[in-house]
Amino acid sequence: MNPVESAPAALTGAMSGGDVFFILMGAILVFAMHGGFAFLEVGTVRHKNQVNALVKILVDFAVSTIAYFFIGYMVAYGVNFFASAHVLSGSTGSFAPQGKDLVKFFFLLTFAAAIPAIISGGIAERARFWPQVGATAILVSLVYPFFEGIVWNGNLGIQDWMTTAFGAPFHDFAGSIVVHAVGGWIALGAVLMLGARSGRYSRTGKLHAFPPSSIPWLALGSWMLCVGWFGFNVMSAQSLEGVSGLVAMNSLMAMAGGILAALIAGRNDPGFVHNGALAGLVAVCAGSDIMHPIGALVVGGVAGAIFVVMFEACQDKLKIDDVLGVWPLHGLCGLWGGVAAGIFGLEQLGGMGGVSFTAQLFGSLAGAVYALAAGLAVYAVLRATIGIRLDQEAEHRGADLSIHMIGANPEQEVAAR
Repeated sequence: MNPVESAPAALTGAMSGGDVFFILMGAILVFAMHGGFAFLEVGTVRHKNQVNALVKILVDFAVSTIAYFFIGYMVAYGVNFFASAHVLSGSTGSFAPQGKDLVKFFFLLTFAAAIPAIISGGIAERARFWPQVGATAILVSLVYPFFEGIVWNGNLGIQDWMTTAFGAPFHDFAGSIVVHAVGGWIALGAVLMLGARSGRYSRTGKLHAFPPSSIPWLALGSWMLCVGWFGFNVMSAQSLEGVSGLVAMNSLMAMAGGILAALIAGRNDPGFVHNGALAGLVAVCAGSDIMHPIGALVVGGVAGAIFVVMFEACQDKLKIDDVLGVWPLHGLCGLWGGVAAGIFGLEQLGGMGGVSFTAQLFGSLAGAVYALAAGLAVYAVLRATIGIRLDQEAEHRGADLSIHMIGANPEQEVAAR
């Protein structure tokens, strides 16, 4: 073979291999975020529920993998994996070379599995284990990928219709709406169906404090999520050719804005500070590829304030016992991020353009309504059929001993008997 003729083929192979590695690293970073979800919940719940938090997140990821592999990915993208390994690896057939489509599945799976991970924090301390496993299977195989496919794969022609109606399709680069708002609004439905924890409110409606079990564990969870988020956002490009340093810069600025706004609005509270970082990152996902960094800073700052104000309102005024505040954090900050992409993504405000405020508002609200309706429906059916809540005695003992028959510090507990 002529070396000159073989050069383009070698270059193509190198680029394909580079994309495979790039997407794989993104998948690993987002997979690591699930450890962040786990430790954020471990630090926030009471000590008697720490083991349950760790087990839930890991089992939900395993169930999500199976559900997304066999059903969900096909619902979203029309692709299944019922072919030989030769075909799947790209050696022959329609799959991309070197298994690129397989690592793309892994990457998108980590997004899908974030849905039950988000919900887990809202329903903590009083939800039954196996019904939640069933909910995870339903949500990741059908509910989430249906909306994912509409936004990211153009299913049902809705994006084309929005382009015609509003001048641009709905823009959600890394999932402010598709992942975070959908997860947060489903969680709201689950929390409403489940009810408040025993003793959380008095008969007169007074809030009783349930302090976090460990600020260091909570902080570790936040740090893990922050680090992994740069894979979540930057590697949503899904190719080396499409990667942009603007996404990294905007993620950084939004995170900083969220931290500082939550620090001020939350009056130095460490829980608010560490969740403020996440609020900024949730909000910037949608427009991280089109905003100016100053715009991203503002978006993150507003999100940090939204989280503090709405977490307190949720607990004190609305009497919604959302343990980790996942509806304010993911649902409301995600909703703000979807709309904000239609503001700070505009060229007039230093953005890249190509977005419509009306399209962003419509798409964001549609995602929230769809997710809330789905969450209420799924958890209402489960509540009416198999039940979703621990009985009062099991809740009082804690999910660790009631479900897993072991506490977070078994040696100390044995010694104390």
